[in-house]
Amino acid sequence: MRPTNLDGKRILVTGGTTGIGRATVALLVREGSRVLTFGRHERELADAMASARIGRGSIEGLIADAATREGIDEVFAAVDERLGGIDVLVANAALGAQPIHEMADDDWRYVVDTNFTGYLASARGAILRMEKQGSGHLLFVGSISSEIKAVGESVYAGTKAGVKAFAETLRKEVAPKNILVSVIQPGSVATPMQECSEEAKRQAIANDEMLYAEEVAEAILFTLTRSRHADVVGLRIEPRMQKTS
Repeated sequence: MRPTNLDGKRILVTGGTTGIGRATVALLVREGSRVLTFGRHERELADAMASARIGRGSIEGLIADAATREGIDEVFAAVDERLGGIDVLVANAALGAQPIHEMADDDWRYVVDTNFTGYLASARGAILRMEKQGSGHLLFVGSISSEIKAVGESVYAGTKAGVKAFAETLRKEVAPKNILVSVIQPGSVATPMQECSEEAKRQAIANDEMLYAEEVAEAILFTLTRSRHADVVGLRIEPRMQKTS
């Protein structure tokens, strides 16, 4: 039994410019991976790429929107051109949301297109390439919101529940192609998605009520480096004092 070595692996991380995605990109580059990531904002992309350049691997980036067909097409054109293929997909691009009746129609639809449709489109693009080479790993960053169903998270929880159901079903469909599928379900994480001040996040971490983004990145690394005999179907990671309602 040998762990999977990520040195030289071609990895696409969606939404890798902030939070969990940014921490994951930096960790994978340190592990020697060839990483491509994207986001919607130039400044955040530049900052994330600068922070990820310490390591044995490499980092490539572009501006694209996971919620649009054009954005996903641009990303996979870059995957082909800059990486020459894909070994691992880390689908992470996501937005927070309010209750559906408190959101404009275009706004909640955009969240669904980002958090759910974007994951499906990214998975499809990756699978079409992975099946030709005979292997791959799809990792989806979900959320425990789909389990705890907290008030105020109806749209967000709905998208994350969809991701979990999609991934667990997809796993059975692509297992014969030697493609692994995993879902990471974090609890509260101190990222820009949290609607509170930086001081409030620091206090929540001190109280064991929030995780560092780097702790979720380490869970992602653990999942990706298991032997090919093992498929980590689901991994739930949360702070010791996670609120469940």
